[in-house]
Amino acid sequence: MMKIVIKKPLITEKATAATEKLNRFTFAVDRKANKIEIKKAVEKLYGVSITEVRTMNYGGGKSSVKFTNKGIVEQPNRIWKKAIVTVAEGETIDLFNNF
Repeated sequence: MMKIVIKKPLITEKATAATEKLNRFTFAVDRKANKIEIKKAVEKLYGVSITEVRTMNYGGGKSSVKFTNKGIVEQPNRIWKKAIVTVAEGETIDLFNNF
């Protein structure tokens, strides 16, 4: 069974600015994927060479508190992982035509 490492590209204002200035692209990735797996997956999917991979884990804490007729209910945050990959100089990823 093949594990899907790259879930989707993240397109935000901050990620777009990093893409234009520093040639970095941001992806939501599988929580259990390591940097080597992420690097191989991006290189295979987009045909570029990666120089650096940074990862961040998000979520897990208590996010929202609801006041219901049964009392106070806390809901946990969604847990997810983000990867920022730096593409080699002179190469780029076209995120809008591949997905």
